[in-house]
Amino acid sequence: MTFLNVTIFFSSLSFMGYGIAYFKSSKMKTEFKRFGLEKVGALTAILEIFGALGLLLGFKFHAILLIAAGGLSILMLLGFAIRIKVKDSVWLMMPALFFMLLNAYIFFMSLHGS
Repeated sequence: MTFLNVTIFFSSLSFMGYGIAYFKSSKMKTEFKRFGLEKVGALTAILEIFGALGLLLGFKFHAILLIAAGGLSILMLLGFAIRIKVKDSVWLMMPALFFMLLNAYIFFMSLHGS
């Protein structure tokens, strides 16, 4: 298994977990309220779940991998920007930054594999 495949699996499992956690945990909903984004919390969770599934489908359909990785990277860029806006600590910003960079890596490395 290549490093790229490991990153795809890791990102997919992580986003599936985050997406499902929104519907199972009041903590996730509280975070969206803190950000002033309670109206888009469910949509964000659904996008995370679709992105996770898209990463896995990307093993079979390359175009879906590119769309999913690019979409998740943009989603995390927005999440990072929100954390800056609400003046979160650097520590709290790190997951959004990490997953933005991880999915950007998947996207750009996958461009070369098409």
